Amino acid sequence: MNIEILIQVVLLGIALSMDAFAVSITDGLIYKDIKKKHMFFIAGVFGFMQAIMPLIGFWIVELITVIVGESGGEQAGNIMTIIVTWLSFALLLFIGGKMLVEAIIDLKKPTEEKQPRSFSIKEVLIMGVATAIDALAVGVSLHADTYVDETKWVFLHVTIIMAITFAISLCGLFFGKTFTKLLKGKFEITSIIGGVILICLGIWIVLGHYLGI
Repeated sequence: MNIEILIQVVLLGIALSMDAFAVSITDGLIYKDIKKKHMFFIAGVFGFMQAIMPLIGFWIVELITVIVGESGGEQAGNIMTIIVTWLSFALLLFIGGKMLVEAIIDLKKPTEEKQPRSFSIKEVLIMGVATAIDALAVGVSLHADTYVDETKWVFLHVTIIMAITFAISLCGLFFGKTFTKLLKGKFEITSIIGGVILICLGIWIVLGHYLGI
């Protein structure tokens, strides 16, 4: 792998991590009790998901190519890209919409009845899948790249992507937490902002797929 390809992989990692960055900001905004250990857990989940999804995509296309040939693998890759785009959109729309509804309900409650959102491992895992599932398409692209002819190069790609996503997710979490402090703990407002971010991200993923953004 030469320096030009390495730069391309780093740029790919940065591009892929932008979804995780946006959701990390959301997590920093909405969780009242978020601590450093939670931040590292969230960043680790997002980094791992961004790494494992391209591997899954690569292996699926490789398996189909072995079974039915190169053209079948290419067609399967195209179909998979469409499916994961809409699945990612649906997950983000569901989580963001749920967050918005709960926040709006909280706005109408008396102050003493309001319950800030607590850290949720289940929610973080769903967000991790939602933000990374479109990276399956990266595995399809890696399979098509002629220079990625050995498994070690695939693992090098995903390792770089994982490290970059981890670092950028941490930045997003600290940014979101800092912004929450500026709002003086008005978690219903930060939850609304977080919900809007997730919904917009889902729409952006669909537009990006069909418009090539």
